[in-house]
Amino acid sequence: MGIYRRVFCVVCRRGFELRDSAEKAVACRFCSAVVKLSEQNSTYYIDYYYQNRRKRERVGPYRKVAERALAKRLTQVAENRFLDKREEQQTLFKALAEAYLEKHLKLNCSKGWARKERVNLDRLARFFGDRRLQDITPMMVEQFKAERLKEVAPATVNKALACLKAMFNKASDWGLLDGKNPVSKVKLLKVDNKRLRYLEKPEIARLIGNCLAHLKPIVILALNTGMRKSEIFNLRWDDVDFNLRMIQLLKTKNNKIRNIPMNESVYYTLKALKEQSEDEQVFPGRNGPAITYVTKSFATALRKSGIINFRFHDLRHTFASQLVMAGVDLNTVRELLGHSELTMTLRYAHLSCDHKRQAVQVLGDWGMEKKLDIPHK
Repeated sequence: MGIYRRVFCVVCRRGFELRDSAEKAVACRFCSAVVKLSEQNSTYYIDYYYQNRRKRERVGPYRKVAERALAKRLTQVAENRFLDKREEQQTLFKALAEAYLEKHLKLNCSKGWARKERVNLDRLARFFGDRRLQDITPMMVEQFKAERLKEVAPATVNKALACLKAMFNKASDWGLLDGKNPVSKVKLLKVDNKRLRYLEKPEIARLIGNCLAHLKPIVILALNTGMRKSEIFNLRWDDVDFNLRMIQLLKTKNNKIRNIPMNESVYYTLKALKEQSEDEQVFPGRNGPAITYVTKSFATALRKSGIINFRFHDLRHTFASQLVMAGVDLNTVRELLGHSELTMTLRYAHLSCDHKRQAVQVLGDWGMEKKLDIPHK
């Protein structure tokens, strides 16, 4: 019970609590960066108890104001004149879901990501919709996790929990919630990390050979650039520079511009398409400016090639895996894939059993100048 301040780190952009500190600068608890304490990056809070319940209130950037506010609240509690302002707040979860979609996802995330998160928002709103934010507890989140697990895989449940946690973080930033994030105490489900599916070189040749005319250049781009399906479908000729042999992606999953060099296969594939195209889109659609799906034709090509258990996104896995097996360093692969952190690229750094077998085979003749005669017991 008392006064504390919440500090915002400008480096990792995360907030943490700080109590009883007279220092002018502290180390961030998450990234260890030095954070100078000022009125711009810290806010004072007060906390106290009323009817055996802990109350927290956001005050402002000045400690003296927080001290007066705390003294006033303690006096009101002692004289039984306390009026809980938060009890009057009627922010419902469904209202937060709408605000999160309109004020955060649509403004800060790509259209594809916002569309995927909309599925999680709708599911969460069905479960928590008419509850106030202050009334949602970790136990309720556990109940949602258990109910959702009956319908979908653990990985899908974890994505919904991640969305819910991000929503409560935004609610705290927007002043709609002063308490702790109820999702922070809920553990994610364990996911069975099966090996990522990718193609060997003979499979790649068979797949390309069995693609229809409209599908073949799309698959070639995916295999040789690591571009996501949405990035390929939305590609415009203005994004393709044949002189520099470079593709510039302006709309990506993390909203960061990415430049991808064209190898010979991509260059001549796009060059041939450009000579026949009069559209702004590289891959125009029948009923719209851009193609939207190749599900049926891709499934047909897989069936003719004898390839099973394979998705279009696995072409991206194939791109990364083949690069790693060819000796390309992980950081270069990370840059080509557009990952923000190297840890995200490690999942693409797996190698095939044949490649591993060839790698250790170079050690097979060490000390084996002649066969060793091992006596039998």
